[in-house]
Amino acid sequence: MLNYEGFTKEGNWYKGNLHSHTTNSDGMLRPEEAVELFKSHGYSFLCFSEHDCYTDYRRKFNTDDFIILPGVEASAILYEERGSNNRLKVHHIHGILGTEKMQKEARKPLFEHKDVLKIPKYYGEWDGAYVAQALSDGLRDRGCITTYNHPIWSRVCEEEFIETEGLFALEIFNYNTVNESGTGYDTTHWDTMLRMGRQIYGFASDDNHNEGLFDDACGGYIVVKAPSLTHDHIIKAMLAGNYYSSAGPEIYDWGIKEGVAYIECSPVNRVNFIAGNSINAGMTVMCDNIDDTLCKAQFPLKGNESYLRIECTDKYGKTAWTNAVFLK
Repeated sequence: MLNYEGFTKEGNWYKGNLHSHTTNSDGMLRPEEAVELFKSHGYSFLCFSEHDCYTDYRRKFNTDDFIILPGVEASAILYEERGSNNRLKVHHIHGILGTEKMQKEARKPLFEHKDVLKIPKYYGEWDGAYVAQALSDGLRDRGCITTYNHPIWSRVCEEEFIETEGLFALEIFNYNTVNESGTGYDTTHWDTMLRMGRQIYGFASDDNHNEGLFDDACGGYIVVKAPSLTHDHIIKAMLAGNYYSSAGPEIYDWGIKEGVAYIECSPVNRVNFIAGNSINAGMTVMCDNIDDTLCKAQFPLKGNESYLRIECTDKYGKTAWTNAVFLK
């Protein structure tokens, strides 16, 4: 019978945000103010993903209990026409500094603090898939791991990004765009990629700008299980999928034991076991009443599922997501 452990047995839990902005781009908080905000909410790591500006604040902000992941949110923009400011589509791809090994093996020089990236601009039409691949390749050449951000908000079509090679994760929850315009949930695109056999992880984030128009901070994050709070340990754990994403609920353990998928979590109202295969694959376990809760759930696998991932949702709609395990 199939057995799988969703998290390693050894390690410590570290909460972090991979997508945030400060006054170095279009955010309202200075970097030191942002660090204090996230530290006060129990975060252990933070990536300043400024628009087309790479920053590295490790020397300034790293301590024993908090670290910075250097990074950048690289853009490519499709405008309606020349002379117009009307953006039809954008690609936003994170470059987050990779492991020491990746840095040493980088094909091009690593980014330096405050390096500004040139933004590819197109008018009327573009080859979206080609543009996304070039953007991702350019970041990976500089020693970064890459993620694809908020595709629904970006107005891109699936074929313009789902086959991009080298992506480590897809942003499946963006707290900012959820509250801005209801365009921050991207699990449908995630399942499309998983059904194609793309072994890609998901992640939740803030994309906080702190403009005061609506709440956009400390509402989406990942919780990583790693041996210690170092850059390499956090990045390696992320690349191994040894984390969960959340907008509130906690996941303590999950996996498959003797062919039965299981999960243990903080009190929630429903658990979705989402499986890849034919129609009706998977199962939902839910409470009878909205105020009832459950902390454990199980799903006996049929044995023909191609992948499995789990969602835990409380009565307020706040969700935590496991990564997907491929069963075939």
